[in-house]
Amino acid sequence: MRIAHFGHSCILVELNGSKILFDPGSFSHGFEGLTGLTAIAVTHQHPDHICPNRIEALIEANPQARLLCDPQTALLRGEPWEAVHAGNVIEVGDVQITGGGGRHAVIHPEIPVIDNTVFQLGTPDDPSQLVHPGDSLWVPPTPVDVLAIPAVAPWMRISEAVDYLRAVNPRAAFPIHYGIITPEAQGIYFGRLSEMGPANTEFTIIEPEDHAEF
Repeated sequence: MRIAHFGHSCILVELNGSKILFDPGSFSHGFEGLTGLTAIAVTHQHPDHICPNRIEALIEANPQARLLCDPQTALLRGEPWEAVHAGNVIEVGDVQITGGGGRHAVIHPEIPVIDNTVFQLGTPDDPSQLVHPGDSLWVPPTPVDVLAIPAVAPWMRISEAVDYLRAVNPRAAFPIHYGIITPEAQGIYFGRLSEMGPANTEFTIIEPEDHAEF
């Protein structure tokens, strides 16, 4: 599995011959020129996960890509976007995608909670080789190989991020969703996750517009 990071929550996953781009949002850069995508997947409707000013050009450059998203985003954007509900299992090439979670984390009790689909990528025998939770701390029911873990968010304390990493207990993890803080502050969050996560979890930082092999 090859994973490229384009900042914040935007990652490109190359698995079993498929290329799936997640959450090309307003805090992410470098994804604009991508072609040959098998699918574009969006966890939820917030602009830091789907940039309204750049998504159409990305779709135009990838006319063959399936467009997958949470149910509310599918309603807002219409066809050809496909709603992926929690519990749905679909095939994209030789990759099985399983929807999980369903709801965004609570930002504040007075702010309505929106849909958020957790995407699990793998095979029928190993369905969670890669998990992108979007803005959710939902724990998958199957063993997770690689977790894209939200590191910083207005809806999350650092203790919650650590506890989520421990609950998922993946073989490997790398941080996402940190485009809202300055580079000088990243080490505070990355250090806690690296030092306080499970002893058997390999914690890797993928710099924006760089990649790693898992």
